[in-house]
Amino acid sequence: MGKSNFSAHIQIRISISSVAMYLLKTWRSVAFGVYGYQNFTKKGFLEHSKNFRSEEMQARIEGKNCVVTGANSGIGYATAEGLAARGATVYIVCRSKERGEAARSKIQSATGNKNVHLEICDVSRIGDVKTLASRFSVKDEPVHILVNNAGVLEQKRLTTPEGYEMNFAVNVLGTYTMTELMLPLLEKAAPDARVITVASGGMYTSPLTEDLQFNSKEFNGVEQYARNKRVQVALTEKWAETNKDKGIGFYSMHPGWAETPGVSKSLPDFSKTLSGNLRTSEEGADTVIWLALQPKEKLVSGGFYFDRAEAPKHLPFTATKGSHSAIDSIIVKLHSLANL
Repeated sequence: MGKSNFSAHIQIRISISSVAMYLLKTWRSVAFGVYGYQNFTKKGFLEHSKNFRSEEMQARIEGKNCVVTGANSGIGYATAEGLAARGATVYIVCRSKERGEAARSKIQSATGNKNVHLEICDVSRIGDVKTLASRFSVKDEPVHILVNNAGVLEQKRLTTPEGYEMNFAVNVLGTYTMTELMLPLLEKAAPDARVITVASGGMYTSPLTEDLQFNSKEFNGVEQYARNKRVQVALTEKWAETNKDKGIGFYSMHPGWAETPGVSKSLPDFSKTLSGNLRTSEEGADTVIWLALQPKEKLVSGGFYFDRAEAPKHLPFTATKGSHSAIDSIIVKLHSLANL
């Protein structure tokens, strides 16, 4: 084959591959958009809530210690308030002392529960997460429920003081480190301990990738967020598998499209377009609280939940399912980055 023919052959193959990838990514976005508009909006919540059982939310959980990250506003705040209203001792983990104290005071006032405590921690900083975990270790009390809610969607590449891409640092590395360091205290609460990670339906648009800090091409915050949330769902599967004999349940969930301060800041156009059709923070937190209250035998450890029911982790024909096999090597990287 001549040099020019060989070059043309390579270019054609590259072109076909590029077109195929473009079409696949387009299909993922379309499938997510259609599925999301049908299910993730306020209208979807109201439709699904017709099958909810009110008695499933009436359990009291006095004496249970619950840790909720990112709890000063939005879904984290609504989760913390819902757990406190049912008698739990709640530790709200917030980056800002001022906003955290305001949230704690508001939750105590709304629920009449004085066992609401503030822990200051920036989840984007692994040093902060380790310090927080040490404080809990000193208490040597069981942690019955850990809610990994803290999350961020930064549209532009930002780097933390520790050198990590910001979205990854909060959504993946911080969440991983928090969970791993809390495992001994969760074991103390066995067999009723559980970890609930607030993921996102955005993960439907992305397979699992080992490019954790989005170094392969021009940065895209929305795509990075979707990748991060896919990692959370795959991590939940792996945690469930590796800790199946320790009395800890692991669940990821999708809150739907909720109108929260985080969404308004990160996705202003999306927020405006769906104004009036987004869920409230309380509706977004509903399944988190439901997962915290159900008897564990009713739940599937490693499962992904949405509107009080197990939900698919992959949409049809999106070629994301096989990607979860990469989670083992990703965990090795996270373990190293967190220096655990």
